[in-house]
Amino acid sequence: MTLHDLVIVGGGPGGYAAALYAHNFDLSVALVEKERPGGTCLIRGCIPAKQWLHIAEVYSTVSHAAEFGVVASQPELDWGAALDRKNQTVEGLVRGLGGLLKKRGVEVVSGYGRLSGSGSVDVDTGDGRRTLEGRSLILASGSYARTIPGYDVDGEKIVTSDHALDWDRQPQRVAIIGGGVIGCEFASFLADVGSEVHVFEMMDQIIPGSDPDSAKALQRQLQKRGIKFHIGVKVEPAEMVDSGVVVPFGGERVEVDVVLVAVGRGPNTDDVGLDRTAAKLDGGFVVVDPATMQTAEPGLYAVGDIVADTPQLAHVGFAEGIAAVTHSATGNIQPVNYQAIPRVTYTHPEVAEVGITETQASEQGLDYEATKHAFNGVGRAIIIGQNQGHAKVISLKDGPIIGASVVGPQAGEMIHELMYSVGWEALPSEAAALIHAHPTLSEVVGETLMAAAGKSLH
Repeated sequence: MTLHDLVIVGGGPGGYAAALYAHNFDLSVALVEKERPGGTCLIRGCIPAKQWLHIAEVYSTVSHAAEFGVVASQPELDWGAALDRKNQTVEGLVRGLGGLLKKRGVEVVSGYGRLSGSGSVDVDTGDGRRTLEGRSLILASGSYARTIPGYDVDGEKIVTSDHALDWDRQPQRVAIIGGGVIGCEFASFLADVGSEVHVFEMMDQIIPGSDPDSAKALQRQLQKRGIKFHIGVKVEPAEMVDSGVVVPFGGERVEVDVVLVAVGRGPNTDDVGLDRTAAKLDGGFVVVDPATMQTAEPGLYAVGDIVADTPQLAHVGFAEGIAAVTHSATGNIQPVNYQAIPRVTYTHPEVAEVGITETQASEQGLDYEATKHAFNGVGRAIIIGQNQGHAKVISLKDGPIIGASVVGPQAGEMIHELMYSVGWEALPSEAAALIHAHPTLSEVVGETLMAAAGKSLH
């Protein structure tokens, strides 16, 4: 039996961030991971998905090179080489993370970890059981891809994002069940490389919960690239046929080669030993004190995708891991500012948001103002041939900025300027006083802020 200051179960973003941050307090750390450190984000989520999206962007850029006077033959996608590129990116980052954990003195224990009592974790290592004792424990067991009735995942004709990232050949006809972030990112990628794509979403807009203006703007751009959206519909059970899969919905039928189920992710909390603790669950998610990330079990913290009522985002896991370690090591609180978390959909064009949406502001009865500025007059956007979309700022009347969104090129990079505005509760006039370089894409943000301050320019 080994005693550590901190034992972490799960090596995804929340777990490995906590393990790395602990060196600031000279804590001895054991990190339990059944696969390799990196988790869903690094191994089968954020990183590989964005590599595929960049591959599609390169392909699309070459395809449209003639529009910029660059003569090039029509590109061909070498799917095998693209898959190798994705794998190389993932492997390089996994190795780098492993080296960093080693450099920080973190003991990585390979095996499946379960909480076994107060301050104790049992690890099935494959060579037997090992018990780790920790003065504090952090549970960061991550999430799994959900499915729906009538769509039993077989890894071939009906798949989740876990399988789709490793397709050995390009599917020509794809139905995506779920028009959220994951579904739209795959739709964008597949359409750009020439696949026929259908997206089914039972809610009244894609990326449910996002700003409706941004969702509509994205949908328009994706439809122009050939993606067929079926909004506000509920699919019926899939029908297997020799030539593929049939998706029935509302009296209609679509036949495809493969169905990608992208209906969100569920928390991995069923078999991690929570029943041996005083921790509470809400719909399978762990309930924590948001100021400390501590559960109802003293000394037991939870971070990442398993936490109730927080976004399932890697950078949220990072921040929650830092908050948990800080409280465990010092007793002080360093709470996550959930009101200023950037949310990015890496489609083409991108959608990025922070704070509350206009819909939420209205539902909360706030006295607010919404201000938009379009990309169509932004010089840099015209130069690169991507001048569709807009920036939008939500501010309280005579008060601070409380939310913002950008839909357009490099939206995921630009949202951080607005993140600071929301996080620091800046007035539109204060933010608008700062000068943006010309010509840049971020001028769309500057113009929006000036308009929100009541003194528009263009």
